[in-house]
Formats: sequence, C-alpha cells, structure tokens
Amino acid sequence: MTDPLKIAIIIGSTRDTRLADKPAQWFADFAAAERPDLTFEVLDLRDFDLPFFNEAASNAWVPSQSPQAVAWQKKIAEFDGYIFVTAEYNHSIPGVLKNALDQAYVEWAHKPMGAVGYGGVGAARAIEHLRLIAVELQMVPVRNAVHIGGGDFMAISPLGKNGEMSEIAGHLEGSAKALLEDIAWWGRATKAARA
Repeated sequence: MTDPLKIAIIIGSTRDTRLADKPAQWFADFAAAERPDLTFEVLDLRDFDLPFFNEAASNAWVPSQSPQAVAWQKKIAEFDGYIFVTAEYNHSIPGVLKNALDQAYVEWAHKPMGAVGYGGVGAARAIEHLRLIAVELQMVPVRNAVHIGGGDFMAISPLGKNGEMSEIAGHLEGSAKALLEDIAWWGRATKAARA
C-alpha cells in the first residue's frame, strides 16, 4: 500500500475581515471525513509573511534569496496536490494569493490543483483566472470546484446573515465530493508519473 496523498488546503486571503476561515474549515472537515484515503493540512498565508516577489527570476531558473520564500517553497513541496480557498477580487484572485503562487515554481509543477471559491458569482471568474496561472506553473487544474455564490454566499457572509456553513453545506457537498475525487485521481496519476 502506498502512502496517502497529502493535500494542502491553502487560504488565499489575509484580510482582517476575510470570510475564508468559514469555508476553509468546513471544507477541511468535510474532506477529512469524506476521504480518509487522503491527508489534508490547512495552510494560511497569514502564517508565511511573504514579501512581494522581488527575486532575480522564478526559482525554476535561480534559487530564491528570500528566507520567507524558501520556507514557503519547502512547505508546499511536501504536498501532492493543492486546493485553494479563494475570494474574488475584481474578477480575479486576491493579490496575496498571486504573490504566493509567484514565490515558487518547481514545487507546484506536475501536481493537481482545485478550488473552493466564494463571492457573488461563487468566485467563478477568480477560479478561472487561478486555473490559467496554474497551467503556467505546470499544475494540473481539475474540472470540479466548489462555488459559494448568490444566496449561499449571503447566508454565511457578514454582509448578509453571517450564518454558519452548516446552513448551506447541503448545497455544496456534491461539488465538494466531485472536487475531492478529481484531486485524488489526478494526485495518484501525477505522483506515479513524478516517481
């Protein structure tokens, strides 16, 4: 039996008033219960204090000099796949998430990625943009994603009812299961290919 795949759940916002904690914790708990064949770890960008990308080049070409970037690279290298929890800012991902993606290259390559997005349209545009960035980083974007939008978004947002994730979980579980299945399938395939 092979070791279980290790999947990072990356919180892609650092705002003081972010909503990310609710969907990230819900998804981490759901994923752990649904897929005991995988292991999950939540990574919060607040914990990494990444500077703005200011290296001579990507670490695909030149080793990074920033100690924070190197620590980030070492951490994300531990994983077989990634699920990003993202808001949608002006039809794209938060700047801190883009910066975190830019701080590595080698570590992302040939691994699957998916997303849990929240916002008025379920962060659909941000997730599409995230997938385009992932392709350039040689990740494998998976088809399925969790989109928390419209009434579900307003049900949990402080801008609306500020309710608990349990109020909308039934609407999200099907897409969450599909996302996890995609990550597991592509995670096994890419891990075998990397070996």
